[in-house]
Amino acid sequence: MTYNARMTEPSEKEFRISRITTNSNSLVDDRVAVEEPMEIRVVFGASASRTMRSLSVTMRTPGYDRELAAGFLFTESILTSPDQIESIETSGSAADGTPTGNIVRITLKPDVELALSHLQRNFYTTSSCGVCGKASLEALSVQGLTVLDDDFRCGESTIRGLPETLRNSQPTFANTGGLHAAGLFSDDGTLVSLREDVGRHNAVDKLLGESFLGGTTQLADRLIVLSGRASFEIMQKALVARVPMIVAVGAPSSLAIELARRYNVTLIGFASDQRFNVYSGGERVLTS
Repeated sequence: MTYNARMTEPSEKEFRISRITTNSNSLVDDRVAVEEPMEIRVVFGASASRTMRSLSVTMRTPGYDRELAAGFLFTESILTSPDQIESIETSGSAADGTPTGNIVRITLKPDVELALSHLQRNFYTTSSCGVCGKASLEALSVQGLTVLDDDFRCGESTIRGLPETLRNSQPTFANTGGLHAAGLFSDDGTLVSLREDVGRHNAVDKLLGESFLGGTTQLADRLIVLSGRASFEIMQKALVARVPMIVAVGAPSSLAIELARRYNVTLIGFASDQRFNVYSGGERVLTS
């Protein structure tokens, strides 16, 4: 399968609105982030008896939809290698017949055997909470996830500079103020890749999906920076990709902290150029 990262539908729309201030009331053009549903379908089985299953509907900002779909299958432990994929296609149309690309169909190679237990539940994800109802640490053990090693290190001053680098690299947020971002960084603070979305979990899936489709499933030499809070589900997605450090501008949840401590992930919250809190894995932070 050949792969090139690419945008799909526009991620912004312009609306005529009333802007009211203490001194004026005027009509202006305002740009907002797009939110649309995307369905992920998977085609699998022997060549003579292919099966297509609708696996997930997620509310997302259009753009890098193939990465989002592949990243979702990877971080949900349905796929383990991009070599399992035969093709990724987009389709779908609005009620008026306008093409939307809101259906992503991932066709697997005929010899790929899927764990059908992973496909038995229908995922419905929202832009706010991700896959609702998944809150069991025991479920992660079933996926075969193991404790991370301690090789990765990142300096205190580097960590303090990450939020500003992330913010300055968010093009759609700069125009709309309405998107989350996830950035992949090296240990010296270099931004490797960034994805934006109305859903923070979608931004992470797009980010990890890009690496996955590019042939990298283990990111032990990278860290992820989040523009918002760190939730259990985002921690789980990063753990599948073996990311050793998560830096969040917002707060972590209690379950995210428990997961980080159980699997030796460095979890940092409330990160800014002035301070940050270390909730787990402090040995990876180099202090001056």
